[in-house]
Amino acid sequence: MAAQGATGRGDGLGKPKIRVLVVDDSAVVRQTLSYILGSDPEIEVIGVAGDPYVAAERMAEQAPDVITLDIEMPRMDGLTFLRKLMSQHPIPVVICSSLAEEGTQSALEALENGAVDIVTKPRLGVRQFLEESRATFCDAVKAAAGARVRSQRPARRVEPKLTADAVLAPAACAMAKTTEKVVVIGASTGGTEALKILLEALPADTPGIVIVQHMPELFTRAFATRLDGLCAITVKEAESGDTVLRGRALIAPGNHHLLLQRSGARYYVEVKEGPLVCRHRPSVDVLFRSAARYAGPNAVGVILTGMGDDGARGMLEMKQAGATTIAQDEATCVVFGMPKEAIKLNGVDKVVPLESIAGSILHHTR
Repeated sequence: MAAQGATGRGDGLGKPKIRVLVVDDSAVVRQTLSYILGSDPEIEVIGVAGDPYVAAERMAEQAPDVITLDIEMPRMDGLTFLRKLMSQHPIPVVICSSLAEEGTQSALEALENGAVDIVTKPRLGVRQFLEESRATFCDAVKAAAGARVRSQRPARRVEPKLTADAVLAPAACAMAKTTEKVVVIGASTGGTEALKILLEALPADTPGIVIVQHMPELFTRAFATRLDGLCAITVKEAESGDTVLRGRALIAPGNHHLLLQRSGARYYVEVKEGPLVCRHRPSVDVLFRSAARYAGPNAVGVILTGMGDDGARGMLEMKQAGATTIAQDEATCVVFGMPKEAIKLNGVDKVVPLESIAGSILHHTR
């Protein structure tokens, strides 16, 4: 593929296109991704590579703005290449995975080593999936192009979780309230690291948390398991009927919407299929709007780093229903899209740095 000029060909409006290098050992996948990405007028595929060594040669010819990277490749695996890239010449990387079970942990490790996002390899011959893949891939590349590539923080070691008997509150305390506070959180690009930092800072008696993180199917369970081993609270992938409990966070399963529901004083979640909402499934808007309806002033809503406007209208509805709403500030966001849109709609009460959000949650749920 012939390389273009260093500034790209532009989109006809003088704005340079986002230059993308596709790295995958499958020729069919390289061709499909090139077609999907090239169909967007803001994106230009400047080259393809079958392994990291060829990718390095392509990068020497022309530096890309974003790299899409497979994990399992010949000669050098994607994780090794990613580590070398981030230590020597950081470039935003979007992991493209086939979602094999054994590859899920590797893809999560890629996020911890500096990758911006994970997307699903498109299944061939399924028109609807290819159309959804186009929106997902193009949005991920655009978000990555504007992302702040940061050095990764070392994982924090925590003491093993205590048994229920050791942390159970006295009965009088537990019965003092007939309704509990509930925290709902939405995140997208950069959110996996942001959620880790936020949840690690919360104590074991934090009010129940429900989370939507834009992430492909199968990854959310491995992501929840990893967070569960790092945090004082329990973290699990949500299942329909799960009760929202103190000291537990429920994460929406990939490719399914997650709603907060209420029966008397008990909050629980419902996992649902359905169309893309705000170009996403799960959608933050779906979760936030359900929280506005069923929790109202008992809810605290948090919107973290991410591209686009998913969650903005839902957060405004939460605020109008009496909930406390918090947005991550621009300086600590990988992509200041979702928080910015919620702020523009006047749906946010407080804008705070990532490291301060846990304290804000605890303050407003006491």
